[in-house]
Amino acid sequence: MHMNSAPHLLTEDRPEYERILDDALRHAHERPDLAAVGERLNPVQLRTMAMAATALITAAAATEYEHYVKAREEIRAAAAGPEEDGEADVGPAGAHQSGAGIGVVITVLAPVLAGTAAVIFLLIGYLLEALDPPPSFARTMVGAGWFFTAATAAAILVAAVGLLVTALRNGSTSVAAEEQGEELPEDVARAREAWRHALLERGILPFLRDALADPGAAPAARIPHRSANRIPKIGYSRPDFSSPDDGPAAAPRPTFTSPDFTSPDFGGPEHELD
Repeated sequence: MHMNSAPHLLTEDRPEYERILDDALRHAHERPDLAAVGERLNPVQLRTMAMAATALITAAAATEYEHYVKAREEIRAAAAGPEEDGEADVGPAGAHQSGAGIGVVITVLAPVLAGTAAVIFLLIGYLLEALDPPPSFARTMVGAGWFFTAATAAAILVAAVGLLVTALRNGSTSVAAEEQGEELPEDVARAREAWRHALLERGILPFLRDALADPGAAPAARIPHRSANRIPKIGYSRPDFSSPDDGPAAAPRPTFTSPDFTSPDFGGPEHELD
């Protein structure tokens, strides 16, 4: 962005420009100078014309917009610094996050492993008890199977509670982040409000008033400090193909005679060569 020229409207600020324009058209009936909206030009036509002249309208509030963008970029740069430092930090916070990740893995895998062990022990234990006579450790296998069944149920309950707590914690964190993102710092908020006010009072409203005063004029003619004859009128003349050595147009055209194919030395059949 050049400091000595009007800043170009950034893509992220274009919706704000459209919102201010729509709000001005929506409340046009409350302004006496815009009372002709809907009579000479309707809001759709005015909005189309204003969108086509976005660069010219926003130039009226170039100083305020430049200050707003600069203040916003400074806040973003200051906020990005601690985040980069936090990513490079591998202190106790990083160790805590690593431990939390291991805990989540164990919580998820415990029901699976316990359930698998319960099925194996119960299946083998009841098959051994079906033998005649059953082995002495068959009852032990069945008891171990029921133990792992109880462990599976407990692990599933713990995992469900852990997932619920994690979901609630992440939800509250995201809501807090969104609320914090909507609140701008005081200096940025003031710069933004100043730009919006200047854009409305010095850009959008004058453009709409001029458009209603002269509906037949082109949008470019309604912007101040623009010359109507800035683009010269280009005309074309018929090219002159005559050369300087040519005579006047009324000079007689040259005539042509039939060529003579006779040779000076050939006089006819009656003349014989010596």
